[in-house]
Amino acid sequence: MRSDKAKNGIDRAPHRSLMKASGFTDKEIRRPWIGVVNSYNAIIPGHVHLRTITDAVKAGVNAAGGLPIEFPVIGVCDGIAMNHPGMKFSLPSRELIMDSIEIMTQAHAFDALVLVTNCDKIIPGMAMAAASLNIPAIVISGGPMLAGVHKGQDIDLSTVFESVGKVMAGTLAEEELIEIENVACPTYGSCAGMFTANTMNCMIEALGLGLPGNGTIPAVYSERERLAKEAGLKIMELLDKKILPRDILSREAFENAIAVDLALGGSTNTTLHLPAIAHAAGLELPIELFNAIGEKVPHLCNMSPGGNHHIQDLYRAGGVHAVMARLVEGGLIKTGLITASGKTVKENLADAAVKDETVIRPLSNPYHAQGGLAVLKGSLAPEGAIVKQSAVAEEMLVHRGPARVFNSEEEAYAAIQAKEIREGDVVVIRYEGPKGGPGMREMLSPTSALAGMGMDKTVALITDGRFSGASRGASIGHVSPEAAAGGPIALVEEGDMVLVDIPSKKLDLLVDEKELERRRGLWKPYMQQVDSPYLNRYRRVVTSGARGAVIE
Repeated sequence: MRSDKAKNGIDRAPHRSLMKASGFTDKEIRRPWIGVVNSYNAIIPGHVHLRTITDAVKAGVNAAGGLPIEFPVIGVCDGIAMNHPGMKFSLPSRELIMDSIEIMTQAHAFDALVLVTNCDKIIPGMAMAAASLNIPAIVISGGPMLAGVHKGQDIDLSTVFESVGKVMAGTLAEEELIEIENVACPTYGSCAGMFTANTMNCMIEALGLGLPGNGTIPAVYSERERLAKEAGLKIMELLDKKILPRDILSREAFENAIAVDLALGGSTNTTLHLPAIAHAAGLELPIELFNAIGEKVPHLCNMSPGGNHHIQDLYRAGGVHAVMARLVEGGLIKTGLITASGKTVKENLADAAVKDETVIRPLSNPYHAQGGLAVLKGSLAPEGAIVKQSAVAEEMLVHRGPARVFNSEEEAYAAIQAKEIREGDVVVIRYEGPKGGPGMREMLSPTSALAGMGMDKTVALITDGRFSGASRGASIGHVSPEAAAGGPIALVEEGDMVLVDIPSKKLDLLVDEKELERRRGLWKPYMQQVDSPYLNRYRRVVTSGARGAVIE
């Protein structure tokens, strides 16, 4: 056991004395030390109940003969951080979470980890730590919140953001906005649509790093607490069998996860986080894989924000493993891979079945023939850009329009509020990339405002930053190279024509190359200024969005 070096022998008497000062008995100290990482805090609705989940994990570990040792990590609520400088800190928190878990684990010689998480950057940060440390580990999420109900319709957080746009457009009264605000998020848990948090919780399950049910069992169901106890029990089994994260996180496991992601129509942020987790596991996961797999994998689930279903509907329909079982029918999933359950994918899927084909469609009747995400390349994005094509209206799949250029989210949002954006425009928001922002902000407010104004079918948005998993419409993010690195997006001028061709996977700036060379000669490096030592350190070492915005 790794913990033996911290507890065994006469020269470890001081160490045992300190453990006893923390209340542990000799019998407990002799057990395997299981780090239980609790990302509870009192501001993220997906995390306010994680003390209960953590206690359940600890009960499972104790029941199986381990010593659970709890420690915390930070977490950012992307919804609360949205549309102000706070969002600059969200993506950078991912690496800080990973690093802090490494420090605690290595310093205290833990034998294994159970990582209790739920929301956007905390999930991949924990998975990256598991992959990097490569000691037995299971990720357990706190589960999704239930959808709200307004006038007989299920709603969620994206409804509130889009309702703000309706108020701006004069089509919704402020009084009704308050009504929606009060009912849209009725329980704790990760926000109810297939946004980034729930997409990543589903990815953890599809990768095999979480147990069946991890992605979809609602936070308020007692089944979620039972799953947490099972995670505590299972970590002892993984420790005994010496099953390590890198045994689970093979290239084939990532291909499985991408297939599930594309079938679900998940968040564009998976193109950041899956490569980052792979990088931590010592693998390279080029974003081009999303297109290659997407050509074979159809879009089977019409989840919010692109559709009307929520995570609770996917849960009732059989969950992630039902989606995987459906993909197995088409030979689109590898089933011989080991998982955190101690079983193979095939064994996990033995009892999986689709219970509602209106939620998980047959392969013969998909919502779209290709998967939910697409990687676009072209003269505006030589290294790639990302769009959730399943959430784009048909009339916007190919769009040609004049660029409206803004050097920050605030500038663009002010123009939208002032109704300065016209039908047919292409809103370009730059210097919001990993280095330029810094932090690659999500921009749900601009996309939601335009959707609320009814312009999601006439206006495209393009950025070297990110769009939230709750965004819909022709919202194209992660443009690489970013503007701060001198990418072509830095050279766009007001009125330049831009071509978006999603079926052809193209994103082009329709400007003569000689003119671009002239502009390149005049361009001066620029980054948004921030009063933050951490962000200024981060921007010096972070890579491009096309590489997962990992730190090197």
